[in-house]
Amino acid sequence: MQVITYSNSGLLKQFGCSTALAEQLDAYAERGKVAHSQFACEPFAQISVIPTANWLSWPEGKLLVELRALLKMSSIELLLDCRLFDLQRKEHQAACQQLLILLFNHGYQLDEQQFKTTVAPSQKVTSLLLYSQSHQAEALKKLARYAFAVSKGMIDARQLADIPSDICTPEFVANTVSSVVSAYPQISVSVLDEQDIQQQGLGLLHTVGKGASNPPRMVVLRYQGAGNAAYRAYVGKGVTYDTGGYWLKSGEGMYIMKYDMCGAANVFGLLVVAAELQLPVNLVGVLMLAENMIGPDAMRPSEVATSYAGLTVEINNTDAEGRLVLADGIAYAASLAPQYIIDVATLTGAVVKALGYDLTGLMSSDQPLSTDLLQAGLDCRDEVWQLPLDQRLAGQVKSHIADLGNTPSNNAAISASAAYFLSQFCPKEVPWAHLDVSGTALWRENGYSTASGRPIPLLIQHIMNDLEK
Repeated sequence: MQVITYSNSGLLKQFGCSTALAEQLDAYAERGKVAHSQFACEPFAQISVIPTANWLSWPEGKLLVELRALLKMSSIELLLDCRLFDLQRKEHQAACQQLLILLFNHGYQLDEQQFKTTVAPSQKVTSLLLYSQSHQAEALKKLARYAFAVSKGMIDARQLADIPSDICTPEFVANTVSSVVSAYPQISVSVLDEQDIQQQGLGLLHTVGKGASNPPRMVVLRYQGAGNAAYRAYVGKGVTYDTGGYWLKSGEGMYIMKYDMCGAANVFGLLVVAAELQLPVNLVGVLMLAENMIGPDAMRPSEVATSYAGLTVEINNTDAEGRLVLADGIAYAASLAPQYIIDVATLTGAVVKALGYDLTGLMSSDQPLSTDLLQAGLDCRDEVWQLPLDQRLAGQVKSHIADLGNTPSNNAAISASAAYFLSQFCPKEVPWAHLDVSGTALWRENGYSTASGRPIPLLIQHIMNDLEK
């Protein structure tokens, strides 16, 4: 068993580790470095001592960085020393929750996709023991159950997003989601195929997907946990592969475009978490699924398409397809008279340039909803950063031939302009927020990317905070 603790030799001595080794590891950690031993540490296989200050460090998150390195060493039975966390304090609760979510997520690895013909042993946590003081035990158990449920939804979303796009088509996503949620009686599902999409007037979704040999789908998931209460609506961008269309991406830019459906995957994962926790709320998830491909029927720059909301849109740029499918999804969700609408999308590379890989971009027409999301992000350490959204952006979506254009001609304020475009499809009386997760939907390590499951922790924390009001 591997032990991860902080600079406190009492635990190691209590479990029979030699006093000399325990004190040596403590002394090393007190100098601000991770101390690790695989020798002379019986009854344990390995001992890692992480400096005390690093356990609560934020926003730099030193503990997570150090843990990821330690967890790569082998498949492990892990004993985690949780005595440092005072779970009556919000900042300690957030740190412990984030840590547990990381560890539970470590139970899924890319090799489970089974595309390698020879597979090395998985480097994953096979069992997890949490060590605490007796007065912490009940709160820690409750937090662990919550973190496990959140991780279940994240892993379901991550597994789906990591599948190569030749398999993970709109139809495949619809079928997979339907199969997974069949285990939860509180969740119902309906799927619109390409004929239904046209008949229902989802003209923007149809326009994006019409050039692909794998036609578009719209999946509507309903979680019923609160009788006739209003739905909280979530719309996910599900572009299962994005070439950019005739506004063709470079080869480098196309490489990770199978992940352009992470928004939809994470909305699906959110509803799984709600069902796992049996939350007393009603949720609707709208997954807008399409491939953005090149072909004789693909959308072309200068086309005009009619949206579900009735607004016409000039396609200025075929690589700005995500806002098109989301616009129809937002308008559809608004027709259900929801309490609010939150959309989730890997929408713009510009948000990565602005905020990097740690912060999700937030733009909203409703400041109370924004404030609640900002607080939820702080409470669970899945943080967002608010960007401006107001009438000053109106000129960015003008068109001479249609009601709206899907991209600005001046290449300015790309992320906020996209959000302003989306805002035009949500009635003013419905609170709406847009989460651009282009930077946070992936973990980027050692030269490769994999789905992260963010912002599921943020979204579920937002619901939990609302329930506590």
